[in-house]
Amino acid sequence: MRRTSFGTTRRLAATGIALLLLAAAGTAAPARAAEPGGPAPLGNVVPAPVSVRPGGDPYEITARTVVRVLSGNPEAARIGGYLAGLLRPSTGYRLPVLPGGTDGPGIRLVLDEGGDGSGGEGAGSGEGYRLSVTPRSVTISAREGAGLFHGVQTLRQLLPARAGSTARQPGPWTVAGGVVTDAPRYGYRGAMLDVARHFFTVDQVKRYVDQLALYKYNALHLHLSDDQGWRIAVDAWPRLAGHGGSTQVGGGPGGFYSKDDYREIVRHAASRYVTVVPEIDMPGHTNAALASYARLNCDGVARPLYTGTEVGFSSLCVAKPDTYDFVEDVVGELAALTPGPYLHIGGDEAHSTSQADYAAFMDRVQPVVARHGKTVIGWHQLAGARPAPGALLQYWGYGGTGAAERARVAAAARAGAGLILSPADRAYLDMKYTKDTPLGLSWAGLVEVRQSYDWDPGGYLTGAPATAVAGVEAPLWTETISTSAQLEYMAFPRLAGIAELGWSPPATHDWAAYRVRLAAQGPLWDELGITYYRSPQVPWPHPSPGLRPGGKGRPRP
Repeated sequence: MRRTSFGTTRRLAATGIALLLLAAAGTAAPARAAEPGGPAPLGNVVPAPVSVRPGGDPYEITARTVVRVLSGNPEAARIGGYLAGLLRPSTGYRLPVLPGGTDGPGIRLVLDEGGDGSGGEGAGSGEGYRLSVTPRSVTISAREGAGLFHGVQTLRQLLPARAGSTARQPGPWTVAGGVVTDAPRYGYRGAMLDVARHFFTVDQVKRYVDQLALYKYNALHLHLSDDQGWRIAVDAWPRLAGHGGSTQVGGGPGGFYSKDDYREIVRHAASRYVTVVPEIDMPGHTNAALASYARLNCDGVARPLYTGTEVGFSSLCVAKPDTYDFVEDVVGELAALTPGPYLHIGGDEAHSTSQADYAAFMDRVQPVVARHGKTVIGWHQLAGARPAPGALLQYWGYGGTGAAERARVAAAARAGAGLILSPADRAYLDMKYTKDTPLGLSWAGLVEVRQSYDWDPGGYLTGAPATAVAGVEAPLWTETISTSAQLEYMAFPRLAGIAELGWSPPATHDWAAYRVRLAAQGPLWDELGITYYRSPQVPWPHPSPGLRPGGKGRPRP
């Protein structure tokens, strides 16, 4: 997964999922600034839509606006309630959700399971949607709830930024006229949060999920265990959380999620159409477990708890039967809590495990994951063993990764493994922006906003077929990060760029246009209280009166 600033090596392995390349009529409109006092241009959103056709007069949300859904459709009604709940505080309007039909004026949410999810204009996708704006109505139509929800995120970005306020604001609340037809390039668009190095509470994780949802991410990868902490309760091995979860980097109090805590994260993520992908890293990065149970060590001696940031020194005892009892119990309990299809088994930086033992361990562990009904995801070092059929490799290599290692991953992809791309010098959100960034690491280099955005996942790994790429993921390691404000500062604005790489078609990729659309997100982030890095590469608008750059009312990192 990662190399510390002192010099270890970093991790990324690939999580593959269905590749969805969408073709739709029309092309994305070029980015341009909003007219003063007028609605935002229809295509001025992130990620860039597949097709934008501006035209006609705008729609205005007023005190008479209602949200219309079909009767007997609880999913559409729930999404309508979510949208109305977002807009009521800032507009001051009632915005009732009416389940009588979708033919009248207002905001109309049409969930048509028999349709193609794109108003007849695209290849169709469970995550695709069509947004049509006329003076009479805003209509979002989709084949599945995920598409309807993603269309709502586009509508949020098209409204004035002050719509994100929690206090009543002056109107008008206008949306530019025209049609957006949209669906994702890749089926897997993930963000990883390391809660092992520093613990983050349920509410902090839920806040991050809401931020991911705004940019159409659909996977939250939770790094639940490492040398510095174990963060999930396991009934069969209670000291993992009670003892192994009692600290973190720097020696703080740590913490862990009870099973009900974890269920609440999963529930909230599902309500935002985000799948939780849990990770238990092994056979390395296991000191918290080795400190909790002596019998997991080859010499039968429990290790001391660890609060530093080095990597590669720990290993489960591959030869001991106790190790596989541990794996069976942990995987079984975690799989039972996780409705999503994936379980991440780590596998990077196992420097204290011989190559023969590493391969033998993975041969034993991957079938355990399959027996519990999950698909294996592993960091790309799994390519050096024998990846199970259907396994996904999360590639975290970068410019310093050796040719032989890259070739092994490409060969595994040609043999059928899927890839999730997280190149450390592009997608790692914990890399410093510049040498003066107060947080983060720099072992993979300095990663400014353009560096993070300006690459193509489909052609990134030489020798790997483009069809093997299941998607992208933006990992955020927390060796230097302990608060939500710090997390957001490192994630934003780069999180938006990785989202666009995962969602938007290659034809829309253009730094000059993207930086304008990205700049338009700044006022929304200010209203939402998101702390962010105001990169000099981006033409940010001046903050609104009373708002300071970097997030309203939130401390600087």
